[in-house]
Amino acid sequence: MDQLSAISEDLAEIDGRVADNFRALSNGFQKLEKIKESSRQSRQLEDLTEKMREAKGLIKDFDKEVKALEDRFDSKTTKFLNEKKQSMIKELNSYVALKKQYASNIENKRIELFEGPSEAMTNEQLMDQGNRMMDDTDQAIERGKRIVQDTINVGTETAAALKAQTEQMSRVVNELDSIHFSMKKASKLVKEIGRQVATDKCIMTLLFLIVIGVIAIIIVKVREVYF
Repeated sequence: MDQLSAISEDLAEIDGRVADNFRALSNGFQKLEKIKESSRQSRQLEDLTEKMREAKGLIKDFDKEVKALEDRFDSKTTKFLNEKKQSMIKELNSYVALKKQYASNIENKRIELFEGPSEAMTNEQLMDQGNRMMDDTDQAIERGKRIVQDTINVGTETAAALKAQTEQMSRVVNELDSIHFSMKKASKLVKEIGRQVATDKCIMTLLFLIVIGVIAIIIVKVREVYF
């Protein structure tokens, strides 16, 4: 990669994209090894085929770029670039061979899956096979019924829980309204008590002033009598 960067940044970029593509192909085929279902294998193989097309296009771009710049290269650089291109092609061909192998295996499985019973099977064997297929169908139907019933039960339980929570929230709201009303009533009562206390203080002050006045008058009268 460093040597390619020294030769051409564009070639180095294409080489990096090809390398990323090959890593994706390697990981994809490893994943394909673990897949058992033919339908999923086919989808995975289609994705890998698309990756191979991308890699092929990138290699063509690499070759075009080399030819466009070949006048600037010496024989050693030209040899290095050609070897690099051949290495890419070789690795791509290995993935193409893997793809053909997996495609053949998938096709063989599909043929085995859909081919009918052999002529050598007796009527009794045919009936046994038909009975097994019907038993499998009945079991699948029963499993489907259980799943539907379980879904209904879960839905019923969920609805009941939601109803209980809604009723609880309604009670909480009512209690909050009651507390708010009580607080307003208490606040009004406190204000009335405050006003009453203020009025009582005014009356006490007035009575105090009257008493003081009476005492003053008495003192004045006494002084007039003795003096």
